[in-house]
Amino acid sequence: MKILVRCLIAIVLVMGIVSLGLWIKGEKAATPDPSTPAGEPVAAAARRDIESSLLLTGEVSPAFQNDVKPEVGGKIKSINVRVGQNVKKGDLLAVIDDRDLLTEMDGAQTQIDGAKLEEEKTRGNYERAKALYEQKLVSKEVYVNLQADLAIAENTLEKAQRAQQSVKDRLAKTHILAPADGSPLDISVNEGQVVSAAASVTSGTVIMTFANLSHLIIKSSVNQVDAPRLQVGQQVEIIMGEGQQNPIHGHVDVIAQMAMVKNNVKGFLVQVVIDDNDGRLKPGMSVSMNVPVGKVANAVSVPVSAVFRDQKENIVYVRKGDQTERRPVTVGIMDLSFAEIKSGLKEGEEVLLVEPPPVLPTKS
Repeated sequence: MKILVRCLIAIVLVMGIVSLGLWIKGEKAATPDPSTPAGEPVAAAARRDIESSLLLTGEVSPAFQNDVKPEVGGKIKSINVRVGQNVKKGDLLAVIDDRDLLTEMDGAQTQIDGAKLEEEKTRGNYERAKALYEQKLVSKEVYVNLQADLAIAENTLEKAQRAQQSVKDRLAKTHILAPADGSPLDISVNEGQVVSAAASVTSGTVIMTFANLSHLIIKSSVNQVDAPRLQVGQQVEIIMGEGQQNPIHGHVDVIAQMAMVKNNVKGFLVQVVIDDNDGRLKPGMSVSMNVPVGKVANAVSVPVSAVFRDQKENIVYVRKGDQTERRPVTVGIMDLSFAEIKSGLKEGEEVLLVEPPPVLPTKS
């Protein structure tokens, strides 16, 4: 009995070893050797529709935006709008305290009143002297002096009136009005804060940043290779992020005629106007833009990875049985996956997806 059991165990072990050997042999036979032609990845040239596009990135900004600064200095009396409020051109944004200017206006009026009295008195003396001079009852010297006094009095009155007009103009500027239809993006001051007047572009206190949010643009940059592929008026699909349901559209509005260098990279400024913003796009957002630049239907094409660049020509490696032929091709438009082959390759021909190793010369 023991001998029989031992025999059965031996038979089982032998059968297991034989089965393992056959399994290993089968696995080796099923795994292709990458060093052989059969192990090289290939793809057949096939006909398909290809649409080429450029993917650009940019930032949303208002087409019209400026910093609102006061033209007269003083204390902020009131702020009449809030951030995001829609206003029309000429609507009141803020008011600067005008008490000092009103006092100055009273002083200017006093100056005018005094200048008028002096001018009236001098004019009366001049008129009497003129009549007497015509009757030769006063000397010419007296007449000429009174004539000069009248001119001086008239000039003094005119200066006082101009000074008053200057105060009136500054009083009007204490009411800060909206420069256009739009909304305040940011209000930088509080009521009671003292602000300085803008004597130049770079001076003065910024009261608020104002923009027209109904007209948004996207500024981007395109490299010098792709810039000639863009045209003013081209349609653009704006991508906010993954999972976007309804696309937002725009069109190319401006393409710079001169390259600019930013962060040591040369590119051309491209400005896109947003056509159908539904409120999802807001200033400061970063977005991507898909710009179609070419489309071809039913074209012979291969995967992009099958096309290799050798100096000044594009080449593919055509598989013919166990042989590989290096063949120049003319490439048309491309998308992210496929390249159009205009000439040099026929539909159905197989091409390598990896560049084969160079053939080493045989030793003699």
